[in-house]
Amino acid sequence: MLTLDKLYQAAFSLKGVARYTDLIKAPRMFPEHDVYLKTENLQLTGSFKLRGAYNKIARLSEEEKKKGVIACSAGNHSQGVALSATKAGIDAVICMPEGAPISKVEATKSYGAEVILVPGVYDDAYKRACEIAEETGRTMIHPFNDDDVIAGQGTIGLEILNQLPEVDTVVVPIGGGGLISGIAFAIKNLKPTCRVIGVQAAGAPSMVNAIRKDRIETLQDVATIADGIAVKTPGDRTFEYCKKYVDDIVTVTDDEIASAILSLMEKQKLVAEGAGVVPVAAAMHGKIDLEGRTVCCLVSGGNIDVTILSRVITRGLVMQGRQVDIEIEVFDRPRQLALVSQLVAEMGGNVVTVEHDRRNDGIDLKHCLLRLGLETRDQEHIDSIVKAIRDSGWRCVVR
Repeated sequence: MLTLDKLYQAAFSLKGVARYTDLIKAPRMFPEHDVYLKTENLQLTGSFKLRGAYNKIARLSEEEKKKGVIACSAGNHSQGVALSATKAGIDAVICMPEGAPISKVEATKSYGAEVILVPGVYDDAYKRACEIAEETGRTMIHPFNDDDVIAGQGTIGLEILNQLPEVDTVVVPIGGGGLISGIAFAIKNLKPTCRVIGVQAAGAPSMVNAIRKDRIETLQDVATIADGIAVKTPGDRTFEYCKKYVDDIVTVTDDEIASAILSLMEKQKLVAEGAGVVPVAAAMHGKIDLEGRTVCCLVSGGNIDVTILSRVITRGLVMQGRQVDIEIEVFDRPRQLALVSQLVAEMGGNVVTVEHDRRNDGIDLKHCLLRLGLETRDQEHIDSIVKAIRDSGWRCVVR
């Protein structure tokens, strides 16, 4: 059973191992509200996962330590286990699906673990990890459904209450539920009046469904850019902790997540991954009540895959109305592009891409299509540009 003593013991074990991460106010993102960010994206390995992994490994018996540990992960948990095992002088094997990002595979190796790439997806890697544990006697370090792991994650709750005693709302990502279980346990036992709100990706609402139906179910599939919380089946332990200690769970879309990633970079100079930014996305897009409250959003990880970062930024720009593609039907004759471009410029827009199409079957032979990519200020600015184009007699649609 989880106890406050276990959390305090975990905090003691983590001294000199995990960073006591900063809690910073976010006035540029939330100028009208009292919102703070707990920056676990700046934790060693770039994620909170180090806390739970190290706490679990530190409590192994000498016999278990001799046999080593094994884990399965495509991301942050693998790096947390690898570094924790190395610091404790324990041999670690990590099973990862062969499609895992190369950067995460190499990072896991760099922390000292042996990596086994398993053909297939996460479930195949997990199955192989269980087989190795059975064959070798290695201890499986579960990413969330373990009380020692949960206690390690709960040290974040202790830090938040120490750094911001007046906090009355804490917003936490949920994947399998280990992180929010530990934080909610800490906060509800030390400050029962403080709300704890979980956030899941709309494309992977496993804990939301479990709480609403009061039973654990396995999702057939998950689809979200927040891969770190794309969990099909929550843990049975974490399910019970969430039922008891979490006040509410909300969901955010991928567009909202992308917008939050972009805003954190621009306004707070923080890089966060999709899974790590969902609390900020919920606060930005009206999923939780901020009025008159002191709110702490946990930014749980910063290990975003740089190969998709540009796409995430583009999606965020579109979500915020700062980038748009429009299609205009004009007469196929000289100066039409110049006239349209001049009008857009007068409205304060910036043309960044142009495509001229006179072969479209959907228009008559005297017309052509101009497809323009524009930089804009916001959705209101887009609407004003489109209106001005239409008022000038051209047909215009937003793509």
